[in-house]
Order: sequence, then C-alpha cells, then structure tokens
Amino acid sequence: MNNGFDQVVVLDFGGQYNQLIARRIRDMHVYSELLPHDTKVETLRAMRLKGIVFSGGPRSVYGEDAPSVDPEVYKLGVPILGICYGMQLMARDFDARVDLAVDREYGLANMTVRTEGALFKGTPDVQRVWMSHSDVVSAAPPGFALDASTPSAPVAAMSDRERGLYGVQFHPEVQHTDYGEQILQNFLFLICGCEPNWRMDNLIDDAVQEIRDKVGDQRVLMALSGGVDSSVTAALLHRAIGDRLTCVFVDHGLLREEESEQVMSMFEGVFHMDIRRIDASDRFLKLLSGVTDPEEKRKRIGREFIRVFEETSTRLGDFAFLGQGTLYTDVIESGTKTAATIKSHHNVGGLPSEMKFKLIEPLRSLFKDEARRLGEALGLPHHFVWRQPFPGPGLAIRIIGEVTRERLNLLKKADAIVREEVASAGLEQEIWQYFAVLTDLQSVGVMGDERTYFSTVAIRAITSRDGMTADFARLPYEVLQRMSSRICNEVPGVNRVVYDITSKPPATIEWE
Repeated sequence: MNNGFDQVVVLDFGGQYNQLIARRIRDMHVYSELLPHDTKVETLRAMRLKGIVFSGGPRSVYGEDAPSVDPEVYKLGVPILGICYGMQLMARDFDARVDLAVDREYGLANMTVRTEGALFKGTPDVQRVWMSHSDVVSAAPPGFALDASTPSAPVAAMSDRERGLYGVQFHPEVQHTDYGEQILQNFLFLICGCEPNWRMDNLIDDAVQEIRDKVGDQRVLMALSGGVDSSVTAALLHRAIGDRLTCVFVDHGLLREEESEQVMSMFEGVFHMDIRRIDASDRFLKLLSGVTDPEEKRKRIGREFIRVFEETSTRLGDFAFLGQGTLYTDVIESGTKTAATIKSHHNVGGLPSEMKFKLIEPLRSLFKDEARRLGEALGLPHHFVWRQPFPGPGLAIRIIGEVTRERLNLLKKADAIVREEVASAGLEQEIWQYFAVLTDLQSVGVMGDERTYFSTVAIRAITSRDGMTADFARLPYEVLQRMSSRICNEVPGVNRVVYDITSKPPATIEWE
C-alpha cells in the first residue's frame, strides 16, 4: 500500500545491502520497498510501478538453482536497473556470457564511462565505484550498448535504452561509490519519470492502516526494551490501536548502569501507555551460566524473552500479537531465504520455532536512521530518539565468554565511564555508537608497585549512516587517555584498555 504514490520496487536476490537500495530511493522521496525476486508478475502489474531494480546477491547466475525472475517482468513496460548480480542476470537472460572473473574486484575501482546517456548524466568520464563480485559479463548482450568498464570488468555498465534496460556491475547504493547518488537520481527521475513527493509521514499513514488491518479488534503485547527501535514501534502501535496495546519491559539485568530505572521513569512520564516492568535478572543470569558461545547466548536470550512474555500474557489476559522493534539490519544479518546469516539477532534468529503469538514488526523494512526520523515524526523527544543503539541481548554480547554477575558489574562500570567521557567531550552527536567490551583476555600489569593479572577492556566507537557499514571513530587521544586512566583506576579487576580500530566489514559493530 502506498496511497497512490509512484513506486520503484527492488527485487531481492540476497545481497547484504539490498534494503539499502530501497532506503536510498526513499531518501529521494520516491516510495520503494524490497520484494522477493520471485514475486509474481500479476502482483507487480497491480502496483503503481515506475521502475524496478534487480538487486545484488551472493550466487552465480550460472550456478545450480540460481535465483531468477519470470521473463514476463521484462515486458511490464517500466525501466529496469540491474545491480551486480542483477546486471549479470539481465545479461544472461539476453544471451550474453557471464564467466568467473580472472581478477575479482572487491572494493574501490576506477571506472571509465564510454557512452553518453541519462544514467551517467552529470558524472565524470572517470569515477570511483564500489565493486564486490567474482563473476563478470564478458560482453554486452545483443542490442545493448557498452556504457562503462574497469580494468577487471569489461562490462561495468550496459543499457538497451529502447527497452529501458540498464545494468551496472558496481553498487551505486553504497557511500563509497562517488557518484552513486547521482546515478540513482538519474534512474529515478530522468529514466523512470518519478515524482519526488513521498515523505515519512506517508509511511506512518500506511503503517497505521496496515496495523489496524492486521490486528483487527485483538490485543498486542509489546516487547519494550527501552531502546529506540522498540520505543518507536510502541508509539506507532499506540497510535494505531490505542489502549489495546500493553507494553512489557523485561529487565533482564543486562542493561547499562542505572538504565532500568531511567527507562521506567521516561516511559511513565512521556508515553502515557500501559507499561509493566518484569524483573527477570536472576532468571537470565542463571540461563546464561556456563554459556560462552555468542550464538547460543543470543538464542537463549531470545527464547527466554518469549517465555517471559507468554507468562505475562497469561497473567494479563488474552493477546494475539507480540510487537517487536525489529529493523532491517536485524533481519538481513540473521539470514534470509537468499542472504547468508551473519549473526542471529535475538528478535529474529533467536526466536523459538513455536510461539503462541503472531509477530507484528512494523519497522522491519527500515534502517536505524529511518526509524529515528519516524520517531520524530510521531512526536517522540529528539534527545530520546537519537540515543545511541543498544542491542536487545544487552551487555551479554559485550562480555566475551561467560556472563557472571561479577563480570557484568565490571562491564557496567567501564561502559559508564566510556559514555561519560564521550558526553563530556561533546561527541555524542558525532558518533553512531560507543561502548566498552569485556574481553576474555587477561594480562600482566603493575599497580601500586605490585604485579597484577587482570582483565582487558576494549573500547568500541564507530561512525555510520545506517548500521550496514561502519568505520571506527577517530576519537581524540586525550579522550581515549581519560577513558583508559579512569577505567584502570576506578574499575577493580582491569589493568589494560585497548581501542578497536576495525571497520564494518570485515568486523561487525558488536563483538558478538
């Protein structure tokens, strides 16, 4: 549903950044959503389509059971842009060869534009693009023009303008492609003829109506963590169904220092909803005793969350739905039909196979910053909406190895110092996320002229736009020095502090 706005659909072939394409299109005020690659042509024909994008993906188009599209998609009469795997699929479907590359391309490449056309209008003849592929299109299909190439990709872009078919081997949706935004704008406005008239308020209207249609006159139990995602979800659900929403805040004991009290104080004063607090800290600590595998931690926490909600539901009455603040990054990292599993998020891959609830996740197609903008559009306080992200499993996945009460208290103190120093330096709005990690490393130190053999704390601070890619924050040395000094002096059992300077990829933002 999009209330009559122009729409560009992204067909999903399993790439990690596929929802990012839809998000970039929405940033340009054109409605877009991600649909499975095998979406039926009848469904697409019934939409107000102005264009289609074939996404990237991890497979080879010549591989067994490689994902594809119904050939009738090409006859819908709207322009199509194939990206990476999407271009290779288009090339194969129009009788071009796709081969294993002699020189694979991962990262930045210099691309030469060889023809004039709408897709590259306003961009230079030589430009840097972000590549991530091991297959290449050896030559453009019959009827297609060769639009661009790189030293390792003879066909980096191609087009059949009469049929409105365009393909690029690189990823215009990522920030690393210098003119990616311009290329997407050209596709939307010059080629597809879209009108830039969609806004976040339109998403609220659509989401509220979809929630009402799905829930009917039944009740929803909201899994409220106190974080941005679940809070925005709660506000959206409350707007849609009012007092048929009950929020349950499960205090699993894995929150940051004094956060449990802050969450309840804020929600009771700001949201004016039916909110119940469940203290399950002893229960979760017992559940995690002896567990060191990060996937097992996430799954145990996810399963126990559901059990707590089921028990609460039994006491509070009949609930048909469980609301969750799931974002697209949670979904894609937990694995989909076509995308690989990176890590199981407690609210996706960690859910038990059988539940008494039906899930309702209205933010499931959004990125973090889109959820923040949605929260502001719903009237939530700016300072609250723009708090740094915090994982549902809490500090359990910032403790490497077993979670014990002693190790948890140690990390809470160290993490509080990191947050205090970032705030003191006035860097809160410049850094996407910042926190401490208690590693499983111990090392020799000297304190008070005596030998110590204590724990190592790692500091993680990153900058990001959407959480899909990230870079480490260049914190001033003076700030890092104060963090290190305070942690070693004020947190018993720590004698070494290190700073994580790894980007995403190859790392993830969290350590577990």
